[in-house]
Amino acid sequence: MVILGLNYYFHDSTACIVVDGKLVAAIEEERLNRDKHTRVFPMKSIDRCLKIAGLDYEDIDHIAVSIKPTHNLGKKIGYCVSNLKTFKPFVNHEFVHAYNKQKSFWNWFHYHWDKKSDGPEVHFIPHHYSHAPGSFYVSPYKEAALLGIDGSGEWATTWLGYGKDNTVKCLGESFFPHSLGSFYEAVTQYCGFRTSYDEGKTMGLAPMGDPEVYREEVEKMVKVEKNGQLKFDLSWFNFQNMHWQRLSDKFYKKFGPARKPGEAFEDRHKNMAAAFQRVLEDRVLEICNYLYEQTKAEYLVISGGVSLNSVMNGRIVRESKFKDVYVMPAAGDNGTAIGAAYYLYNGIFEKQRNYVHLNPYVGTSYTNSEIERVLKGAKLNYQTHEDICEVAASLLEQGKIIGWFQGTMEIGPRALGSRSILANPAYPQMKDKINAEVKFREAYRPFAPSAIVEAKDEFFDLEVEAPFMLKVCQVRHDKQEIIPAVTHVDGSARLQTVRRELHPRYYDLIKKLGDKTGVPVVLNTSFNIQGEPVVESPQDAIRCFFSTGLDALVIGNYLLFKGNEVVTEKNAFQTTASVVE
Repeated sequence: MVILGLNYYFHDSTACIVVDGKLVAAIEEERLNRDKHTRVFPMKSIDRCLKIAGLDYEDIDHIAVSIKPTHNLGKKIGYCVSNLKTFKPFVNHEFVHAYNKQKSFWNWFHYHWDKKSDGPEVHFIPHHYSHAPGSFYVSPYKEAALLGIDGSGEWATTWLGYGKDNTVKCLGESFFPHSLGSFYEAVTQYCGFRTSYDEGKTMGLAPMGDPEVYREEVEKMVKVEKNGQLKFDLSWFNFQNMHWQRLSDKFYKKFGPARKPGEAFEDRHKNMAAAFQRVLEDRVLEICNYLYEQTKAEYLVISGGVSLNSVMNGRIVRESKFKDVYVMPAAGDNGTAIGAAYYLYNGIFEKQRNYVHLNPYVGTSYTNSEIERVLKGAKLNYQTHEDICEVAASLLEQGKIIGWFQGTMEIGPRALGSRSILANPAYPQMKDKINAEVKFREAYRPFAPSAIVEAKDEFFDLEVEAPFMLKVCQVRHDKQEIIPAVTHVDGSARLQTVRRELHPRYYDLIKKLGDKTGVPVVLNTSFNIQGEPVVESPQDAIRCFFSTGLDALVIGNYLLFKGNEVVTEKNAFQTTASVVE
């Protein structure tokens, strides 16, 4: 059975191929069309996934789409009737937008299959069932509490449930406008960032402020009721009117004007980010406590855009009653392509669960011969090294910043060692240097550490593993001065734990660096610059390398510099430029 999973209705258009319950390929359209968080129909991703799987369009048996536009339609219309301010944007989004999205799908469908009866069967899966239950079916747990949490999907904003084997049960939902996703978007806008785009910047800004300054006021804005549902005081907001300005005049009169993009951050912006972040965490912990009492499950599966808040996830791991939390690597809308396919396969078709999504490397890959063909075609000077990990580790030891392009591409917003920019976290100025000269982004933005799993307990205070870089923990106090470039101002880090069996080359690089320095940890950030998607192809990597302050590009078994350096494994890079001061 071949299932094509699709997300195209919201942002982060994505396609995946599932064959007999096994995830063969999954790719976000942005990686191919180079439009970050793209909303276009994922035609390129579909074609690439089929190519990876060695399949053609006629091989597709079913298509699972992570949206059912008619789901909760009565609730939507009832809200519009009771709030006529929303009439025009409501019609635009729920009818005009929905029509255009469905038209793009059916145009694509009829291009490949003349009649619906001639093609694969199409299944429209409710959005939140593509989130939480879909994630549960690929989780390592046979039984778990389920939590889907985002801005809004078919009017639902949180989905609470319980899963055991192939069965899932809904325990409650909250509906728009009572939305923690919209709540966090509001403070993102207040801090001068783009909504549904820059929420990670808000999370990174929050430790720069004091949550206690505004905490009492912000706590009053949202409550969790006894049934686990959200209740907002909407007088502080404007998103309920589907307005581009997400906060009300009352909010601005009380707390002052929003920061404009490009302006300096005032204390109130930092403090407000800190307060919203803390209240978000507190309210989600309350929901988790409710879920635990209802299910008594040992584990939690969480998904949806809000689940990308890794600081929140870290607190769930530390403070909830659950033993661990599963957050798939593409936990936002991109992952609903996967979730829809598995909800269809395991939930609707009731096929036996036979796949656990612990491997995020499900995208494209390039052989050494393919990479070399590109390098020769671009007339670039390069070196070939059999032990490329030894070469890269020596560069990192000396303080070089390298582009690292290896193996099969990750899915999700976090670079996990296949399309990464790497540096030595022991250099105190490395964070500022990469932000300014490579990523071209705000100076306060932190970077994440990748550590071999054996070093986790020595450097980080985290009892569980974090293979997808979605659980923030504390750097152990005695190690914070040893890895300052990945230690945030509050002593935290968004850790990725690396196992050799999952990514042997990345593991070997980190271990070799540890053998040289005593610190088997690297600074890892996505191989891109601000505003662009992560690189997908050798061409993308080369372009990013030559347009940034990267010192070297390690791509397959090839090494590129921008100068005339000549290195071997034996000379320990005596000819390379000076290291970071």
